[in-house]
Amino acid sequence: MEYNWKIRKKANEERVEALSSEINVNPTLANILVNRGVDTFQKAKDFFRPDLDKLHDPFLMKDMDKAVNRLKSAIENEEKIMVYGDYDVDGTTSVALFYGFLKQFYDQVSFYIPDRYKEGYGISDKGIQFAADNNFKLIVALDCGIKAIEKVAFATELGVDFIICDHHTPGEEIPKAIAVLDPKRKDCSYPYKELSGCGVGFKLIQAYSEFTGMDPAGLIGFLDLLAISIAADIVPITGENRILTFYGLERINNNPRPGIRALILASKIEKEIEISDIVFKIGPRINASGRIEHAKASVELLIAKDLEDALRRAALVEDVNATRKNFDENITKEALSMIRKMDETKQFKSTVLFKEDWHKGVIGIVASRCIEEFYRPTIILTESNNKATGSARSVYDFDIYEAISECSDLLEQFGGHKYAAGLTLSVDNVVAFQEKFEQVVCSRIETIHMMPVMEIDDEILLDQINYKFYNILKQMAPFGPGNPEPIFCANDVYAENVKVLKDKHLRFNIVQDGQQTQPTCIAFGLADKLKYEDDTYFKMLNGKMRFNIAFDIRENTFRNTSSLQLYVKDIKFD
Repeated sequence: MEYNWKIRKKANEERVEALSSEINVNPTLANILVNRGVDTFQKAKDFFRPDLDKLHDPFLMKDMDKAVNRLKSAIENEEKIMVYGDYDVDGTTSVALFYGFLKQFYDQVSFYIPDRYKEGYGISDKGIQFAADNNFKLIVALDCGIKAIEKVAFATELGVDFIICDHHTPGEEIPKAIAVLDPKRKDCSYPYKELSGCGVGFKLIQAYSEFTGMDPAGLIGFLDLLAISIAADIVPITGENRILTFYGLERINNNPRPGIRALILASKIEKEIEISDIVFKIGPRINASGRIEHAKASVELLIAKDLEDALRRAALVEDVNATRKNFDENITKEALSMIRKMDETKQFKSTVLFKEDWHKGVIGIVASRCIEEFYRPTIILTESNNKATGSARSVYDFDIYEAISECSDLLEQFGGHKYAAGLTLSVDNVVAFQEKFEQVVCSRIETIHMMPVMEIDDEILLDQINYKFYNILKQMAPFGPGNPEPIFCANDVYAENVKVLKDKHLRFNIVQDGQQTQPTCIAFGLADKLKYEDDTYFKMLNGKMRFNIAFDIRENTFRNTSSLQLYVKDIKFD
């Protein structure tokens, strides 16, 4: 896939020079830091040395005092408490965290996850009715509920109280629950707005612990769950999230709970766990239960008490994940084939596909896969409960939510944000929706949206790449939204010692005039890829053609010998 390179503007030169001197790093690294808002000595200290003591006071969050008092009252009066959460990774880790915390000292607590297919997203009438029928007096909703106006009113009629812990953007009206914890409330002055749903739940147990005089050290054992929620829900790894993720990863790598240990073993990860491992290996396994069967299996795995039980439950989740992968692969193949046939007659600027028997649990993944092949706004629809229901995914800087909203006359409901959305419509309206959505996209989309953008932090010379440079880069982790792994480019280079690995990948050294360093590069999937009609990347690299290269820097260890390697992101030939 071709990329537009977007090299970040240089930060303020005086500020870069000052920071470079204050923290003793070279100007290239100082420039990256200043561009990320780390522009003073104190900010750099907080960034490089995350400190749990710097977490914000949980009582700064609107309604926290009400939430803690109601929770304390429920426990003192031995009321039954239901911990209710969404079926995705953020929801299931939230439930495991909050249920696990209460279960340490309180028995009258159970958890409830809605069925994706029978109940849908968020708080359901069925869940509320179950609570009332079984004498639950308090529901703590995690990662959902901020728009559940009618559901909370229904629960109140049945004598069931709600505490809502959510992180999604509220509507104009806030549910009339006992307490609504959401840093995105307009009337909430909590200093950090980007917590995950699990993060809001963590702030509630932090507040309860402080209020009741519990040892705060007991909360550290829940940070592994919290780090997974932050990584998998793609929230910014900045501010308070950076602190929580840093210590959560430390927990995962040194003393994970049995369920997470079992997931690491199932994922066959034999190195230090990074954010990317959670996003691509651990998170999808936790998600699989909710996509294919029922997410309670993932919660039961995450709260398992011993490794033997966790390994048994992880094996069940692994089977479900294998089924999910099979659905994903087969539906993606079908979808790509349909797109190719469509493009034989017309070059579309959007993709809207419908097939009644596609599995609802994977259509969002399929939409993302289609964008990897055909880079344009994509909606994948299937039939569920006699309706067409779908997931939408977007491309760089194109607001798919706004495009869908222009078609609202054909929809029964929709929701989401700039890059992802969900929608439901009558099956009879699918063709009309396909046509109108294409018209809307054609009227809105610009050339810049039609090619993926690679944001590059800085151009560097090859001699800058050494262990001193890399060791500071490494301390900038954990990487993720708001703090991506730095990508560099080197210009006017050529390749030597070009080798093909496993018939798919390329390994080569790059040479730059006037530079002594000739680092090894790994380019995944480029061995037999055509650059032009008759020329492969291998042929062009082997022919010593000059090119510019974008990469990140990593350490490779082979037979107890470590060296720095460049992981190729893109190559542009002159």
